[in-house]
Amino acid sequence: MATLHAAYALLSLAPLLVVSDPPVVYTQPEQVHLSYPGVPGSMVVTWTTFNSTDSLVEYSPWGGRLFDKSAQGSATLFVDSGSEKRKMYIHRVTLSDLKPGSRYVYHCGSEMGWSDMFWFKPLDDTSTSPSFALYGDLGNENPQSLARLQKETQTGILDAILHIGDFAYDMHEDNARVGDEFMRQIQSIAAYVPYMTCPGNHEATYNFSNYRNRFSMPGQSESLWYSWNIGPAHIISLSTEVYFYLEYGQELLFRQYEWLKRDLEEANKPESRAARPWIITMGHRPMYCSDDDQDDCTTFDSFIRRGRNDTKPPAPGLEDLFYLHGVDLELWAHEHTYERLWPVYGDKVYNGSTEDPYTNPKAPVHIITGSAGCRERTDKFNPNPKDWSAFRSTDYGYTHMQVVNRTHVYLGQVSDDQAGKVIDSIWIVKEKHGYDAWL
Repeated sequence: MATLHAAYALLSLAPLLVVSDPPVVYTQPEQVHLSYPGVPGSMVVTWTTFNSTDSLVEYSPWGGRLFDKSAQGSATLFVDSGSEKRKMYIHRVTLSDLKPGSRYVYHCGSEMGWSDMFWFKPLDDTSTSPSFALYGDLGNENPQSLARLQKETQTGILDAILHIGDFAYDMHEDNARVGDEFMRQIQSIAAYVPYMTCPGNHEATYNFSNYRNRFSMPGQSESLWYSWNIGPAHIISLSTEVYFYLEYGQELLFRQYEWLKRDLEEANKPESRAARPWIITMGHRPMYCSDDDQDDCTTFDSFIRRGRNDTKPPAPGLEDLFYLHGVDLELWAHEHTYERLWPVYGDKVYNGSTEDPYTNPKAPVHIITGSAGCRERTDKFNPNPKDWSAFRSTDYGYTHMQVVNRTHVYLGQVSDDQAGKVIDSIWIVKEKHGYDAWL
């Protein structure tokens, strides 16, 4: 009976009891992701904590003595520009002298907290037949393709992921908590393979600060533009947004263009093109598209393609630059659809032949892959596309790309709506690369 009275007494005090949330471990690593710094046998590990800690990665070859190697890096304080001025520490550690083709296990953090254990395979510029997933416009609401990407990544199908702009929708929202949540979500893929990025229009708030601080791409441009080599390919990532957000500095547009020109000239040197014949670009907003939304790519005088005449001096577009330097393949997103174009230049089709349009094409090939899944859903198409539109789909999904060898690249569109079915695929076959290939 005494026990019963004690229970009643405790219940009578229930309104006075406060159940608090468990304490947050602000030193615990989260949002772990990899990137390739462009140096053979290296990998960058990036993560976030909400208090200052050391920046350590412990790692070891698969099957060896666990965590018998370690590397130390540094952390930078990122203060979000929202009303709360939330602070976070972005940690970066570069692992070097890795053996390409081997597999390594790692965790990151400090003695104040460690991440889960992950694994990866190093890249270098002699990797054979690298395989990629390509997409843009992935949000933390309705991330339709994420589960399939998780499985493909963790089963070792992919060597790298190219995220072609627009993250989270949007990283700055709720004082950057949406960005935190998105980075936690993609940890399930980005902690296993290099997650290579370019900025999109949804990153523009506060001068792209969430994008520039959270990612760790090669070069010295805060991940806005850069290039890297893998296998027989030279991959260039660029910002299309410099054509639209002139309030953040018109000089960025011209700086990027001059950088692109120098990079393409270097990539076209005989010894460079002999080692890496494929030149592939990735940028968020396309030059061409047949969506029915009045975006820049729906107009003949697209800023990305033709440049801007309302700047001083006039800003050059990218189509002629890419054509004159023999860019083989141009990857885009922004439109929440998938669209494959025939080889196109100057709004005209230049197929290799009627029977084999992508065999020795006479102009670059464009792929738009922006339907990975976000809260804005998919877009609608113009019912009367131009002649350069070869295949279109509004299914959620992403694109596979494999640079098979010096002459062959495979591209296939995976439909998440159709349980992973490949709904479109092509082989680009080129016996010659460079500007002379168009002649």
